[in-house]
Amino acid sequence: MSTFTRLSVAVLSLVLSACSAGQTGVRRIGEVSGSSLAPVEQTGVFQPGLIMEAAPRSGASAAPSIRAASYLLIDANTGKHLASRNAETVRGVASTQKIVTALVVLDAGDLDKVVTVQASDTRVEPTTLGLRAGEKYTRRNLLYAFLVKSANDVANVLARDNAGSTSAFAVKMTAKARSLGCTNTSFKNAHGLTASGQYSTAHDMALIAMAAYRNSVLRDVVRRQYYTFRRYDGRTVALRNTNMLLGAMPECNGMKTGYTVAAGRCLISCASSRGRNVILVQLGTKTKYIWDDGRLLMTWGLQRAKSGGM
Repeated sequence: MSTFTRLSVAVLSLVLSACSAGQTGVRRIGEVSGSSLAPVEQTGVFQPGLIMEAAPRSGASAAPSIRAASYLLIDANTGKHLASRNAETVRGVASTQKIVTALVVLDAGDLDKVVTVQASDTRVEPTTLGLRAGEKYTRRNLLYAFLVKSANDVANVLARDNAGSTSAFAVKMTAKARSLGCTNTSFKNAHGLTASGQYSTAHDMALIAMAAYRNSVLRDVVRRQYYTFRRYDGRTVALRNTNMLLGAMPECNGMKTGYTVAAGRCLISCASSRGRNVILVQLGTKTKYIWDDGRLLMTWGLQRAKSGGM
């Protein structure tokens, strides 16, 4: 066979192969289709009640290991899942549920309304502000002290003022969680101390944290490392936030701590950098390293979150 004939056969073979590929309509991600490139990834926009699950990207580095029994790290701009373990496992969440207490109080509004402390409000341990029956404070002052100090007596005052009793308030808390898309959550009190039938999951608490992150009053409270509380007799006390990441991690801008023997150490934390925002829920940590774990995983998440407005 001549050289010319061999070349002709090769060209004909290539043409037939191209025609066959075109008839199949198969197109790989990134190949040209018309005048545009096929999308490699569709980014999501956060909708209330939705945390988007995303398959790990090929070649993406694994999330650093942390000690929480359950955790979920999300992109706060989009709701996208970045890393997790046992995020749907039902468990106690301790004082992190005070975020829900705050959301219900804020729904009622009128933060400058004066509230009178009753004796029944003060019968709670262990963390309290030392309120006494007959003292009067605004809802706003109580709310700020409540979230910064995690005071259980203040939780009782706010709950009773809002719903008439702490049990009725807990029903409103569960309803609020349901409205945010939570399906595995039930609350029995406003402060998070262990109670039968009270539970949530890392996934549901992340939904709650997303709502809190978009509330300007809550954002203002939880970012504060200190809050000056004026007592009824005029004395002032500087309350330090129980969230030790504030000040220790420059990117951290708040949320809420929690601890009971049954629930272990719990922490909802958030961080921002260059338009990127992440929220991390850690539940059931049994060591003191929850702060180190929070800093490590949120730093990792901020490198992978999508930049953009809230």
